[in-house]
Amino acid sequence: MKIAICPGSFDPITFGHLDIIKRASKLFDKVIVLVIVNPEKHCSFSPEERAEMISKVITDIPNAVVDIYDGLLIDYFKAHNATVIVKGLRAMTDFEYEFQMALVNRQLCPNADTLFLTTSAEYMYLSSSVVRQVAKFNGDISQFVPKQILNTIIERLYKKDTEE
Repeated sequence: MKIAICPGSFDPITFGHLDIIKRASKLFDKVIVLVIVNPEKHCSFSPEERAEMISKVITDIPNAVVDIYDGLLIDYFKAHNATVIVKGLRAMTDFEYEFQMALVNRQLCPNADTLFLTTSAEYMYLSSSVVRQVAKFNGDISQFVPKQILNTIIERLYKKDTEE
């Protein structure tokens, strides 16, 4: 069985992430969407909340599952007999960082290959941080995230009217 891991913070998951997950699901028998816990990153949603949001939006991808991991990605890779790590790329800046991570993972585990999928053109600008920033100022994020999780994000991130 060919198992792909799509790791990320997914804070929150966007249409760009979903695009990569769907495309990976056509290439591999099983896709694990892995919420990675990064203690150096301040997230708006807990790992469990992020996993729950992902679960809601991948119901139409039968070979995709969600998991959470607090540790080195390569340890998870080995423990789950994964075939490949799938990463989405938007721009050259993504590539530089992800290429470095791929090399580190290869050093730690020689059979850990990383497959880079370029994002679809309509999502090249899209990131979780863009969604959070637009939401923080009560902007319309419905074009960036699936409707199944829209209200969850709005309830958490939209500024509340503090006038009394």
